[in-house]
Amino acid sequence: MRQWAEEVAAGGRPQRPDTATAVRYTLEELAACAPGRAVEVRVPPFGVTQAVSGTVHRRGTPPSVVETDAATWLSLATGRLGWEEAVASGALHASGERCDLSAYLPLLRV
Repeated sequence: MRQWAEEVAAGGRPQRPDTATAVRYTLEELAACAPGRAVEVRVPPFGVTQAVSGTVHRRGTPPSVVETDAATWLSLATGRLGWEEAVASGALHASGERCDLSAYLPLLRV
C-alpha cells in the first residue's frame, strides 16, 4: 500500500501488481472495519468484498452495490478523495440503502 501511495505522490503510475495488492488489502480492511454482507464493493478487475451489517446477500444481485475503478477506490481508501466528490464525478457508482461508505473512509492515511 505504501509503495502505491509513494508512486502516486511522485506523479508516477504504479505497477499493476502493486495496484492489485493495494486494492485487495484495502478491501480486506473495509470488511474488517464494517463486517457484514449487505453491500458488495467491486473494484474490477482486482477484487470484490462484502461489508456492512444488514440484509445478508447470498445469491444473485446484491441489495447494495458500490463499484469503481482501482485509482478511485485507493484514493477514497487513503483520504485523497472524498465520497461525495467521487459520486458527483461519476467515478463511483453506488446503489442500495446502505451503499454510502463514507463513514468507513478513509481506511488509512499514507
